[in-house]
Amino acid sequence: MPLVRRLLLVSLLSVAGVGGIWWVRTGGFAPAPAQLILVLGGDIAREEHAARLARNHRLPVLVSGGSNPEYARWLFRRAGVPHDQLKLDYRARDTLGNFTSVVDELQRARVRHALLVTSTDHMPRALLVGRLVAGSRGIRLSPVPVPCDPDCQPERRLKIWGDGLRAAIWLLSGRDLKALSPRSLHQAWR
Repeated sequence: MPLVRRLLLVSLLSVAGVGGIWWVRTGGFAPAPAQLILVLGGDIAREEHAARLARNHRLPVLVSGGSNPEYARWLFRRAGVPHDQLKLDYRARDTLGNFTSVVDELQRARVRHALLVTSTDHMPRALLVGRLVAGSRGIRLSPVPVPCDPDCQPERRLKIWGDGLRAAIWLLSGRDLKALSPRSLHQAWR
């Protein structure tokens, strides 16, 4: 391949790579109005914040991996959120699962834009994973961070990018890299 073509190819791939990174980091172009509030479980403060958002914006709420169903229903009912506006989903075991377990349903429901509610210290990882998984189905996520001070513990970059890699592998294979770990493969062969 002539040098000019190689340079052109490298330039195009570089522009595509930078554009892809920008797309993941920013969430793409201007969204349609939010259609749903997606809450990632792990802290009751997230559900409390989502209940206020749902009441004020009259949006349906999907809680993935949150508090027990009795408490969650009570919390949202107390905030004035109708029962039919709340869906609780307990399939997820981690951040990647928060998205992979619900993304097909969201796509079938034609959700194009969701507000993502999680703690401030969890948001970078949740956004990276969510924008890869949900973005692959044309769903934009807008962050709604919930303050976690004084208990915030910023996540290490390795954890953030590790889950990003797991999400990318899930997109390519439909499988979670964690399920392919030597320990889980060994257990599967028992």
